[in-house]
Amino acid sequence: MVRRVLASWIGHADLRAFAASLPEEDRTNLLKVLGQGRADAPGPLKTLLDAERFDEVNLLANYEKRWIRGYCGWLGQKVKLHPVSLKDPTHYGEIFEAADTALRTIVDGRAGNIQLNLHLSPGTPAMAAIWILLGKTRYPATFYQTHQGRAWKTDIPFDITLDFVPELLKAPDAHLQHLAAQSPGQVEGFRTIIGDSTAIRLAVGRAQRAAVRHVPVLVLGESGTGKEVFARAIHAASPRRNGPFVAINCAAIPRELLESELFGYAKGAFTGAARDKPGAFDQADGGTLFLDEIGECDPAMQVKLLRVLEPPTGSGPCARVFRAVGAIVDTARDVRIVAATNRDLLSEVAMGRFREDLYYRLAVVSVRLPPLRDRRQDIPLIASHLLAKINDEFRAHEPGFRDKGISASAMGFVRRQDWPGNVRQLNNVLVQAVTLASGDAIDRAEIAAALADSPRKQTDGLPETIDDNFVLEKHLEEIQRRFLTLAMEQAGGVKTRAAALLGMQNYQTLDAQLKRLKVAWSKDGRG
Repeated sequence: MVRRVLASWIGHADLRAFAASLPEEDRTNLLKVLGQGRADAPGPLKTLLDAERFDEVNLLANYEKRWIRGYCGWLGQKVKLHPVSLKDPTHYGEIFEAADTALRTIVDGRAGNIQLNLHLSPGTPAMAAIWILLGKTRYPATFYQTHQGRAWKTDIPFDITLDFVPELLKAPDAHLQHLAAQSPGQVEGFRTIIGDSTAIRLAVGRAQRAAVRHVPVLVLGESGTGKEVFARAIHAASPRRNGPFVAINCAAIPRELLESELFGYAKGAFTGAARDKPGAFDQADGGTLFLDEIGECDPAMQVKLLRVLEPPTGSGPCARVFRAVGAIVDTARDVRIVAATNRDLLSEVAMGRFREDLYYRLAVVSVRLPPLRDRRQDIPLIASHLLAKINDEFRAHEPGFRDKGISASAMGFVRRQDWPGNVRQLNNVLVQAVTLASGDAIDRAEIAAALADSPRKQTDGLPETIDDNFVLEKHLEEIQRRFLTLAMEQAGGVKTRAAALLGMQNYQTLDAQLKRLKVAWSKDGRG
């Protein structure tokens, strides 16, 4: 049975509430230690314990033992106490060491058998930040907050550990930095990922950190960037690697059949249902369910998925309860979710086409895959890998086939392309080039001919012809505007950094250009 385990600091507000129950002399002495402040009864911690049931309560405290012992007795609940010694309750390094030690003790040898819960309200803001850091990385947890007698579960849907806390701490965890610095070939489970660019290393590092935890992952990227390959790698790097991996393409299944594909159906549920049929959630029990093209689900299916992705109270993070089509009882399964989409789901949410609450259920950790044009140094490696596979396939089915190589000029041409269809388009072009090549090596002309047969996606914004209304200055300003926007987004809004990227001597020059051209930009690159 999964045990609900709470970990929390004891803070000033908790002890002030406790002080009200003490004799006058003791109350005065305790309040001298705590200093001025409000004493809202019953305090954050007791508010949570009165509202929620936990099988085990672990409390971290940085106060004199006599006050802590008295407070624990006042709570009226059995607790496990973790005394710590902090010189400064706002020092992130000290807090991290104390909290990490306590959580390691709490979960040691019990992973999978406990549901960890962290209370963010007691203590200093630095303590809450460390809880979030640890609860989103090493020790996956549910977060709670309390205020003015109310207690509630707090969703932290974005990957705050990766995007915010390192900036806050100014010293990200060295182990996480090490993982992000590794090439895919060095990361267990991700060795099928080809490339060594910074962009792909970061994507692999982020995915690997998510893989080892039982949290939903949302893989984002353009068509052909390898989202299913990443999903399989996340599964292979996870504790569920020996369980099943089941992939469902939500866009390829007719809307009226998707529910039964996911949840199964009972005998007699509809015409032709001659027997019970298990669905994808049944098949993925103990493993991973990959929901590809999740952005294509209609509103009705989004509601059903939202319900399934909410684990029942007291259960583990991968507990799924659902009802097969035509069934009269619910089914419980243990399934980790990895979803993927090439859509901008935040824009879909803003336009009312995708449920915001479902997005946050799916995107506990998000991994954005870079397109080929943003990792050009990887293109020759990927092309060589694909060409070797193509040669293997042709050789297996064509007696006497001679492996094809690729000339240096052809490889240079391949590297210079934008590849709007990404790896999928590159593979198709190479297949066609191998098929039509007359010699032992594919040359530039054969790649160009194959590329000409691919759907073209104009990415430079330049006109292909000049008409009578053409104004050169207008087009040059548009090009300037695009590069200024790109620099500001890449620099996170820091004008001195953006000016350096553009080769400008000072940020004042950049600022003048931004104002003249009325450049709009955003820190997250979404415009």
